[in-house]
Amino acid sequence: MAVKPLRTHAPAGSPVASAYARLGRAYSGLRVTELAAHEPSPRGVGWVGADELAAGGEGLDAFLAWDEAQVLRDYGSRARPDVVAGFGLHRYAWEFCLLVTVPWFLDRRVPLLLPGSVSYHRTDGHMAVRTGSFACLPDDPAAALRGARVVPDEDALRHEVRVAVARHLEPVMEGFGPRTRRGRRALWGMATDDIVEGLWYVAELLGEAEKRRAAHELELLLPGATAPYTGGAGFRTLEGPGGRELPTRDRASCCFFYTIRPDDTCVTCPRTCDADRVARLTADPGTLSS
Repeated sequence: MAVKPLRTHAPAGSPVASAYARLGRAYSGLRVTELAAHEPSPRGVGWVGADELAAGGEGLDAFLAWDEAQVLRDYGSRARPDVVAGFGLHRYAWEFCLLVTVPWFLDRRVPLLLPGSVSYHRTDGHMAVRTGSFACLPDDPAAALRGARVVPDEDALRHEVRVAVARHLEPVMEGFGPRTRRGRRALWGMATDDIVEGLWYVAELLGEAEKRRAAHELELLLPGATAPYTGGAGFRTLEGPGGRELPTRDRASCCFFYTIRPDDTCVTCPRTCDADRVARLTADPGTLSS
């Protein structure tokens, strides 16, 4: 029997409700429902638990069938199974990371969300989460809430962000890993990219000032020597026509989209040279965060 989340409001005393609400208003691609402790996680048609993805069984099979069908529908050819698995992992991780990074970025609160506390309905763009403990700073009013773990300063809070993402994604990667045919370094490179590009994209939707702040915050979060993450935020600026500054970044991983469309790489792909980046960024300003 399918179990669906019915509420539209967060449980009383939620430390992340405001951030998730603002995320939903800015980014229509993801809606977050918070579950109370007594409420079951949604299951049924379209829903998958992160713990099911981590198990690597039938739940993961069904999840990846969506990616396989999408590639065939949109591009008219089949992708290699390892490429399909990479797409599926990236698409899950990109949205999951927002559950951690957006509350940190907006309110300086970092929820700990283990795989058993997150369910995902990808066709509806809907995540149902059960937040428990969270990290915050000493001067945060939420420090008095149940489940709060007070850390001393901003650097310690950034550490909590990295830990929260890693504790969730590591078991999920174990489920996907054999199918992606990628090693640990490559998978954590993908996680690095999903943390950075997800928050950078959402911050851009919140305004130019927030986009600039996000780039600065992400450079502090991922300076380049924070295992298990591979590489750093990787932001840099290119010079465009007339001296125009063009923000870009160097991704730590490759999604292998070029195996489907060889001439259509991502603008931040390691395979894309600076001249091509400048041409594409000046032709289409909307690709600045791609």
